[in-house]
Amino acid sequence: MTDLFARHRETLHKAIDACDKRYSWTAYPESPSSKIWGREKPAAGKVNFEQMLGSDYPLEQPGEIGRTGAEVSPYTGEPLGITYPKVDVAQLYDAIAAAMPAWRDASPQTRIGVCLEILDRCAGQLFENAHATMHTSGQSYIMAFAGSGANALDRGLEALAYAQKAMADVPETAEWERQFGKSGAARLSKRYRIMPRGVGVVICCATFPLWNGYPAMCASLATGNPVVLKPHPAAILPVALLTTVARQVLDEQGFDPNLVSMVADTRDEPATMPLLEHPMTAIVDFTGSPRFGEWLERNCTDKLVYTETAGCNSVVLESCAELEPVALAIAHSLCQASAQMCTSVQNIHIPAQGIRVGGEQVSFDAVAAAIVSAVDKHLQNPQVLCGTLVDDSILATIDRYRGLAAEHGRLLRDSGPLDYPDFPRARTASPLVLEVTESARAIYRDEIFGPVSFIIKGDTIEDCLADATTNARERGAITSHVYSVDDAFLDRAEAAYNNAGASVACNLVGMPINFAAAYSDYHVTGLNPAGNACLADLAFVASRFRIVQSKRM
Repeated sequence: MTDLFARHRETLHKAIDACDKRYSWTAYPESPSSKIWGREKPAAGKVNFEQMLGSDYPLEQPGEIGRTGAEVSPYTGEPLGITYPKVDVAQLYDAIAAAMPAWRDASPQTRIGVCLEILDRCAGQLFENAHATMHTSGQSYIMAFAGSGANALDRGLEALAYAQKAMADVPETAEWERQFGKSGAARLSKRYRIMPRGVGVVICCATFPLWNGYPAMCASLATGNPVVLKPHPAAILPVALLTTVARQVLDEQGFDPNLVSMVADTRDEPATMPLLEHPMTAIVDFTGSPRFGEWLERNCTDKLVYTETAGCNSVVLESCAELEPVALAIAHSLCQASAQMCTSVQNIHIPAQGIRVGGEQVSFDAVAAAIVSAVDKHLQNPQVLCGTLVDDSILATIDRYRGLAAEHGRLLRDSGPLDYPDFPRARTASPLVLEVTESARAIYRDEIFGPVSFIIKGDTIEDCLADATTNARERGAITSHVYSVDDAFLDRAEAAYNNAGASVACNLVGMPINFAAAYSDYHVTGLNPAGNACLADLAFVASRFRIVQSKRM
């Protein structure tokens, strides 16, 4: 067995330091540039991906009863043709049960070392993962490499940093002495043992398959819990790549590879419920729709449930020094990944009288027009920014809101297909932008998760802030934004969002405002309906194990 903890010690300590001090750092280059990687790796990654198409994915697991899989590329419209093991859950869990004791009894450093090696090797297949994510989740190549690759790996490493911090706080032994009156001193030797909860089931989402896959797997595996990865039926391949690497590393280190398994399924034959209902399942990690996330929180009360869903992320515009960079920043969020991100902006609140720009009053209509114009500027190269739509249902959603425009406001920008010369059959849609008043709250207070956004006319700026923060508190929000040159208003806005259980960013320009960096940015607060798990703090890890003790006199 290799001392993997020692091999990756420096990386782990750097991650812990970054968590402690909250500065910008990454262990994994997030650019696919050949200047960083050379020309061979990008080309090899594409070839490796293409070789997997139309084949049985090489993954052997206990309880296989056939093959399954029905992924379709949103770029080509063609099935990937890849099949994965279809497993009998009861047989799989029997194998996991046999694997648990050795992993439970391994030292925390051993387990963390294995996880660090898994992440390191996954970093070596970022190009394969990028193509796999493109052709399942519909992300652009750049986003698939960074957001679903390097940035997600950072979140996994972040979870390991917190696992190390949490478990290091538990001593193995202690010598205890206390005086008990005339009986004299009692001396005890105490031993403390970290015990895992049980099997952790990780339910991955369709749009960012490994965003919670890496951190959830690392948080459970490092603390002694076996992991079953349950990919979304539309995005299995990225999760399969992770599963393969994890099983290889475990096997090489003398552990049963069934400590990390994957249960693939299709929409027609779902497999989630048997996993949730199995008595060995003790932990559930979920990223996906608010509806199912809420169901898990309410119904899986005998398990630890960690959810990241989404909410109505908002922007409140009070004033700014220059309008163009603000409009470009907002428009970037409306376009990025076709607004299929948990951090995408949906609701843009502007007071009816307009806003102050550089000391001059600019009308509501002019501000709205600037945002629409900025969207069109970003769409000059949509393949880099927008990607495709993960699901056909989003097109129907766009049609529905287009129909609602006349009834509830007016259509500021219509949606249409994007021009992708390399992929003429790509499923695409540009942002649909509607102008409404706060009286139309019923149509914008729930997350749409797609390229539909609202520019909302409030009576006053205070009404705008109240509406945005009320919605965050009642319906959920992961990211919130305020633009103002008035420090007093910024103070009020920060307090209002924070009291609503939502994080807020002020005056972000010149960067993707959707961006939430590991180590520096906490993720979901757990204080509003957007989810209960941060993915980036001790609470995400520390309850995955318990402590038992023994003492001898």
